[in-house]
Amino acid sequence: MKNLFFIILTCLCCACGSGKKTVQNIPLDDIISQKKKVQSEVVIRIKEENKTEISVENIDSIKSVKPAIEPVISNKTLKNNSEAFDHHLWNGLLSKYVSKNGLVYYKGFKQEYQVLKKYLDALSNHIPTDQWSETDTLAYWMNAYNAFTIKLILDNYPLKSIKDIKNPWDLRFIKIGHKWYTLNDIEHRILRKMGDPRIHFGINCASFSCPPLLDKAFTSQNVHQELEQLTIAFINDSKRNTISSNSIQISKIFTWFSKDFTKKGSLIQFLNTYSKTPINPKAKKSFKKYNWSLNES
Repeated sequence: MKNLFFIILTCLCCACGSGKKTVQNIPLDDIISQKKKVQSEVVIRIKEENKTEISVENIDSIKSVKPAIEPVISNKTLKNNSEAFDHHLWNGLLSKYVSKNGLVYYKGFKQEYQVLKKYLDALSNHIPTDQWSETDTLAYWMNAYNAFTIKLILDNYPLKSIKDIKNPWDLRFIKIGHKWYTLNDIEHRILRKMGDPRIHFGINCASFSCPPLLDKAFTSQNVHQELEQLTIAFINDSKRNTISSNSIQISKIFTWFSKDFTKKGSLIQFLNTYSKTPINPKAKKSFKKYNWSLNES
């Protein structure tokens, strides 16, 4: 470093010394410009030499220095390239305690209640915003409905039916942000208003006649594909719907929420979109008895 300071001093002296002989002929602005140029070149040389003087001892201190401006991930980047909410805790619980046919091992969930609580707390603290994509929002509320239903069962376990709980769908036990919700709030005032009738095959009421609980979490990436598969599976499930060309005996879901299934045509037109057996438009229609027994494995 001493050598560098000597170089600076020498250069500055030379610049000023040479200027004395011709100061009468060279404009003052040119002299100042030349002086600044020399200074700039020397500073660059100092910086370059400093790079080679970093020792092993001070590398760690350099690494610990934070940038003055933290990088920001825009909402646009979030929506296009990643999930707005991380559902991996819920996905892990479902993969362990829900069978392929949708039966639930509630005792297993009970053993990992703290994991479930951690996921529910995360839901409560990260309510969807207008910046979220439609698929992120749909996946969030579908998972929220199912996860809080599991909590409701666990908080009252053991029981034989969700109906053993007084007014289970009107209990205001779900805190999202600063508001308290019921399961009915999520289903009727949020999910149904999104205009996709397939949501009825993705949310689970903890009963045998309900559409089976999916053994994985909904995500922004998979929500539409999974809802499509769940709709096909439910409509063609002979335990829940008996379908022939001229006669159908179907789930009461199709009468409870008939408005959702008939916005673009008749109920039979909706069923024919997914049924493996073509149904006659004038087929006789009746509804199966609903089994409210707990969907426990």
